Order: sequence, then structure tokens, then C-alpha cells
Amino acid sequence: MKPGIHPEYRDVVFQDMSIDFKFITRSTINSREKIMFEGKEYPLVKIEVSAESHPFYTGKHKIVDTAGRVEKFRQKFGKVGSKTAIANQ
Repeated sequence: MKPGIHPEYRDVVFQDMSIDFKFITRSTINSREKIMFEGKEYPLVKIEVSAESHPFYTGKHKIVDTAGRVEKFRQKFGKVGSKTAIANQ
């Protein structure tokens, strides 16, 4: 590797702001904030969602009923402006 062209690769603390979950990983991301974590000071990066709070990974994932939405739309607006209704004429 050429010296002086690569960013610094170091331990960084990521904090999930939605549930106040913190974890350490290695990264090249820059941060102005610092935090004391497990007796040592690390750069801090605040994130909105991590695997600890994401609905897909926590099992709180909701399945959207798209077929129900289509039927509700058709009941509300009927065939007005429908491309299939125009094609069938």
C-alpha cells in the first residue's frame, strides 16, 4: 500500500438514536464527536436505524396488503381513467 493516500481505519462507536444502542466497529468515517465507551474514548457516529431497531430484523415487520389497496382504489374511483377500460372499448 502506498503511504499517505488511505484514510485512517480505526475503532468507531455507532449509536442508534432510536433506542440508544451503541456498538463498536472499525471504520474510516470522520466524526467530530467523541464518546467514552467501555473505559476508552472513541469517535462517535450517530445513526437513525441499526439492526437492533429495524423492524425487519426485530420481527416487528408489517406486511403491506397491496391487493387490498388496489381493490379499495378501484371501489373509490371505478374505471374512470383506467387504461384497461379504454383499451376494451
